[in-house]
Amino acid sequence: MLGVIVAVWLSERRWQARGGQKGTIVDIAVPAVIFGLIGGRLYHVITDWQTYFGSRAIKEPIQALFIWEGGLGIWGAISLGALGVWFAVRKRGISMSAVADTVAPGIAFAQAIGRWGNWFNQELYGSPTTLPWGLEIDADHGGEPGVLYHPTFLYESLWDVALGFVLIFAGRRFALHHGRLFALYVAGYTLGRFWIEGLRIDPVGGVDHAVAFLGLRINQWTSIVLFVAALAYFWLSRKRDSVEIVAPADPADPADQADADSEDTQERAAEEPASADDGEDTSSPRPAAEPSKDPEAADDPALTTGKTTDDPAPTTGKTTDDSAPAAERTTDAEAADDGAPVDGKAADAEVTDAPAPAADDATPADGVGASDAEVVTKEKNSR
Repeated sequence: MLGVIVAVWLSERRWQARGGQKGTIVDIAVPAVIFGLIGGRLYHVITDWQTYFGSRAIKEPIQALFIWEGGLGIWGAISLGALGVWFAVRKRGISMSAVADTVAPGIAFAQAIGRWGNWFNQELYGSPTTLPWGLEIDADHGGEPGVLYHPTFLYESLWDVALGFVLIFAGRRFALHHGRLFALYVAGYTLGRFWIEGLRIDPVGGVDHAVAFLGLRINQWTSIVLFVAALAYFWLSRKRDSVEIVAPADPADPADQADADSEDTQERAAEEPASADDGEDTSSPRPAAEPSKDPEAADDPALTTGKTTDDPAPTTGKTTDDSAPAAERTTDAEAADDGAPVDGKAADAEVTDAPAPAADDATPADGVGASDAEVVTKEKNSR
């Protein structure tokens, strides 16, 4: 359990340094540890089944569940633990290979710490030795009085510590991603495990002897297979350069959703063509002209339209069309001078058809007084 704590602490720091969210490794560690313990124990019971079952069993079958008495196979722990990690990362939407590379050094350090459990249980020892760091083993665990044995658990612990630091250095120096650092961990661990396993004499896979095939213990064969597979993956994945997701956007985050909606709105606005009616940019409409608040401006079309008239006092009392050019506008008086009435009638008829002048006290809508209207009428009659 101390090894798990160290591995989670280190992996969490490495994950955040890579840009991942805080607490991700802690959450992933829960299913990983549970699945890892189950897998490690299953591997031990399967390979050491005669210890708990059969006529030569030295333990009761129920003791197969007593993990505190020792017996956790690293191969089963890594395999089933990886399955628990896969479920967790799939739920979070992050890259499995990125997580594997992140936790690789932590796993090595966790194994280094966990191996000291073999010292308490007096297991995982090697052949007799005269070296000063030789280990005494009780007779109940297969040892002989006065004989020292190779502390193979200590060798593997030191190997794992060195491997952990090598992985940290290699990851920084060569930027190993896409599971390549984890593959390097597997290759490095199995390389050391192969020769350490060759020193062991404690029974593995049997009650009083180790299961061997072609002169090699079963764990040595497992190391060979995994070593070759790790090197093959390391080589085949050398050209992989796709992006590994370490911090996916949370769709439930209101801020992220607002940013996404804003980007969609901007993209739609950029793709919409300008209006075909006016051919102008309608994205910034011009403010409409503010109507005049002067009551007199409402009666004068020139004021309401913002235009001025060249004729301050029309001779007919009618409003001229400002849209026509001044050169084309001809008054009734000018037509009379040329001797060609506008409508082909006599001047008297024109005078008769003219509207009656307004009263003296009335003011026409176009601003011309009554006296001015009489003057205009007399001038027409005289002509």
